[in-house]
Amino acid sequence: MKQVLILGAGLALAGTAQAAQKLGEVQPQRSPEQVYSAVCGYCHGQNVGPVIRGRGLPPEATEFIVRHGQNAMPAFRPTEISPGELKALAQWVEKSAADPKEKGQ
Repeated sequence: MKQVLILGAGLALAGTAQAAQKLGEVQPQRSPEQVYSAVCGYCHGQNVGPVIRGRGLPPEATEFIVRHGQNAMPAFRPTEISPGELKALAQWVEKSAADPKEKGQ
């Protein structure tokens, strides 16, 4: 019985080590356009959230709101949008032109 428990504990630790290794791996960075399309564009520009492109929003404000959330917008963790992706996204949003196809509040 002890051998089964030890084996089970060993397998659990091995799984934890594999998960930790995956957490520590550097993921490929997405372009700001890819992040916007995959994460932001679902609401912004689709009559769910406000239009954010073409407004010259300060990057610091965008970064803060993305990390902390505001009103109905949830906060996004670094595992969802990496720090590098967020910095590039915030700068892209500030400089982006309005898209006439987007609608919002």
